[in-house]
Amino acid sequence: MAASVRRVQTLSAWDTGRIWGRHFFLTAKCLCSATAAARPTSAQQLAEKLRAQKQEQKAKEREVPKDPVQRRVQELKRFSQQLQNVHPNVLSKALKRGILHQDNNLVVINKPYGLPVHGGPGVKSCITDILPVLAKMLYGNKAEPLHLCHRLDKETTGVMVLARDKEMAHQVQDLFKTRQVAKKYWAICVGVPVHSAGVIDIPIIEKEVQGQQRHHKMTLAPSYRMENGKTTKVRPNRHAHVAVTQYRVLSSTLSCALLELQPITGVKHQLRVHLAFGLGCPVLGDHKYSEWNKLAPQKLSVGILKKLGLEKTKTRYLPLHLHAQQLILPSLGSESQELNLICRLPKFFVRSLSRLELEIPEKD
Repeated sequence: MAASVRRVQTLSAWDTGRIWGRHFFLTAKCLCSATAAARPTSAQQLAEKLRAQKQEQKAKEREVPKDPVQRRVQELKRFSQQLQNVHPNVLSKALKRGILHQDNNLVVINKPYGLPVHGGPGVKSCITDILPVLAKMLYGNKAEPLHLCHRLDKETTGVMVLARDKEMAHQVQDLFKTRQVAKKYWAICVGVPVHSAGVIDIPIIEKEVQGQQRHHKMTLAPSYRMENGKTTKVRPNRHAHVAVTQYRVLSSTLSCALLELQPITGVKHQLRVHLAFGLGCPVLGDHKYSEWNKLAPQKLSVGILKKLGLEKTKTRYLPLHLHAQQLILPSLGSESQELNLICRLPKFFVRSLSRLELEIPEKD
């Protein structure tokens, strides 16, 4: 009888273990199935959340500011960013629509703001990359790429000359090197020069700026210095470049001016350096040369900010107001007359003039 009882108990324990084991298996299976079912839902929710955040960010970027100047600054910022993502064919069509002059030797374009001439780190689109495409649009599929004759800074707008072949490009480049090309730029500057017209004849050199952000800038290398109230000539730096700029004030207020600039030489960033460090009147929107020892958004007075309708924190979006307004080329090849190339001011430049109450002379 005792043996029989022990057998029953043993069977009961075995059956109980089997039942609990099956229960545990079923429970674990259900939990795993529930977790597996929950994962896609969590991933989907996360994706939807990220998508909603991106759409909200895009909506904020597309939001049109009420102030017209801030609206223009936002448009310029977006346009400058879009230029780096535009297909070469689209960009070539845009430049084609703005051609200032075209003949058998030259093509003269209106260079837009924010478009670099050469490639570099972070540059996806530049003028040199689209020269083959533009040549085919203008002269057929068998046309050789157009050639650069000179260069403008990324932020500078205005007249830019391209040549159809290398020989013509070399001829035009020689004209620039020998200073036979008359160049006129217009610039809005912060502050007003002491003299309404003059010549800035100060050599320029490139130096490294020491500080939190180590970088290189062009700066002045004067041939004279003041000692005890007397002007003393110093030994010229052999690395400095001769730089000469003529200027005259076209219009002015108490806080800013419209200048006409004629660079006699062609040193890198010459006009910006001569205005900022020579006259003490940096170009409006020049965030590189408004201060020497750091790279920071240009500081503007409360009066200028108020006229422009800008907040202090938004000045970093203010574009450089420097425009290649006119080039006069002497006769080339079979041409018997000089070529006078004029490019109208971009819209943002004209609107800034209006806001700052600066007038364009009628005869210009």
